[in-house]
Amino acid sequence: MADFVSAALQSGFAVAVAGYLLVRMEKRLEELTAAIRDLQVTITSKGVF
Repeated sequence: MADFVSAALQSGFAVAVAGYLLVRMEKRLEELTAAIRDLQVTITSKGVF
């Protein structure tokens, strides 16, 4: 029983850390997507392509 509890606590921590990192990464990806769209609009308005 102690082994089960220990394994559950260890994997629970790993899942929590992974979830936290995914949420942070999602925010960064949204910011990068917006920056790329802004860059595309700027390039298109300048007539480069």
